[in-house]
Amino acid sequence: MTASFASAALLEALTFAALKHQGQTRKSADRAPYIHHPIAVATILAREGGVQDTDTLIAALLHDTLEDTDTSEAELQRHFGARVAAIVAELSDDMTLPKPERKAIQVLRAHDYSPPARLVRLADKIANVRDVIDNPPQDWPLERRVRYLSWSGEVVAALRGTHAELEARFHAAVRRGFAALTEVPGAAARTAYSSAE
Repeated sequence: MTASFASAALLEALTFAALKHQGQTRKSADRAPYIHHPIAVATILAREGGVQDTDTLIAALLHDTLEDTDTSEAELQRHFGARVAAIVAELSDDMTLPKPERKAIQVLRAHDYSPPARLVRLADKIANVRDVIDNPPQDWPLERRVRYLSWSGEVVAALRGTHAELEARFHAAVRRGFAALTEVPGAAARTAYSSAE
């Protein structure tokens, strides 16, 4: 794939995602347009992880379209090919299930993801953890934010060995989060988290 073709494909995916997520906002305090999140995930992969595979970056831009919009897997396949559609499908939760069950399944399935899906999930968790620390939903109490950091750590533990630099950045973000969000009781949590890396 030539550089110009890859750039055009990425721009097409960005446009598609922006249209599909139009009107949606993040849960963050600033209610940022939702498209900021997939852009952040793709940017983490490219800039911080050095990921150059175009399909992986496209999947990052599209990773929430099946879950959160009216997009179908067939539609993704038509526009972006079978490989991208399969990566996005792999990363999509079954929204008919209760949230606690979806979260448990995400931990269980993470180990079996394809290599591109593992990369996207890892970057997704980095982006989400940074948001929970720096720009959390207004209605999330401290305890819920700490629980999110811990659960994200479980997901990323199942992805161990995917990408050393991105994993290091995730762990650094979580340690920063525990330091910022907890006081003395958090010291035990931080120690337990560090020993689990």
